[in-house]
Order: sequence, then structure tokens, then C-alpha cells
Amino acid sequence: MTTQKVGYFVGSLATASINRTLSKALLRVAPANMEFTEIPIGNLPLYSYDYDADFPPEGRALKEAIASVDAVLFVTPEYNRSIPGALKNAIDWASRPWGQNSFARKPSAVIGASPGAIGTAVGQQSLKQVLAFCNSPLMNAVEAYIQFRPDVFSDSGEVSDPETEAFLRTFMQEFHEFITRVLTVLPPDEL
Repeated sequence: MTTQKVGYFVGSLATASINRTLSKALLRVAPANMEFTEIPIGNLPLYSYDYDADFPPEGRALKEAIASVDAVLFVTPEYNRSIPGALKNAIDWASRPWGQNSFARKPSAVIGASPGAIGTAVGQQSLKQVLAFCNSPLMNAVEAYIQFRPDVFSDSGEVSDPETEAFLRTFMQEFHEFITRVLTVLPPDEL
């Protein structure tokens, strides 16, 4: 089997982010032929089209990181029923300048955790609208709104609840299969 290179974004900049913990859990249960690289977003300046003629090194590094992977995974909290500002800023950088959108035709999936019962459902809908505009083929099912409980997730990403672990494993298997389908129809060498 071919290895799929997946870049992942953690939408929170917090050191103790529960979504960072969720990302560790996802990497643990992912199929063996998926290779993951975190795409950092914390060092980007605020986007302005004034940079479009000459991106700073941080902006170029972001676009290069996305170009080097087959697909992207967003593991993100919900802030005020929407996307965290740092994540939106990274998406703005990656989608510019006009005509050089890094997400175009790049398969993606969204998942997130929150202490609340509806997980990150509303924030994910906001993010999915942005990704649709960015022409990123988006895995729409399995939807994954995770209620984070510290008794279920260890800091290292171990999942103690078998049902939660099985759900996360299914999510990652479905993402693997989705990437395969998208790249079969839209091969990267034809981009």
C-alpha cells in the first residue's frame, strides 16, 4: 500500500490544548500507512494582502508544508461558535495570493473536542464553509464532535474508553479511504 502523507492542524495555540491531546489519540489509531506531520500555525503574523507580492518566511513555510502532503486534517476547538482566530489566519495565508490556494483539490477532514456535550459541532460547520470556498474536497461523514473527558484521554493520547477508541479508529479509517478516493479522481500530478 502507498503511504498517505497527512498534514494536521491543531486549531488551538494553548499548551495544554485538549485538541492537541485528541490529535495524539488520532495518530495512535490511524491506519499504519498514514504518515503525519503537524503544520504549525502559531508563528504566523496576521494576514494582509500587503504580503501577497512577497510572503514572509513563515507564510512560505506554511504553503510548502501543505504542498508536501497528500491531505490535511483539522483538529480544532470551537471559539465563540466559530473557528479559532489563529486557525482562520493560517487558512487565509494558505489560500493566498489569489490563484495560489494551497487547499485547492487537497482532501481534508475536520474533527474537534470540547468539554461541552455538542463537541465542536457549530465551529466545525463554520470551518467546513471556509474549506468549501477553498475548494478542498471535504470528508463530510463520519462527522466527529467529541466531548472531551479527562478520564477517557491521557495526555499521551491513549484512549481508555473502547467505544471512543473504536469511533476514532473508524473516523481515521474513513479518512484514509476518502483520501484514496479523492486522489484517484484528482491525482496530485494533474494539479
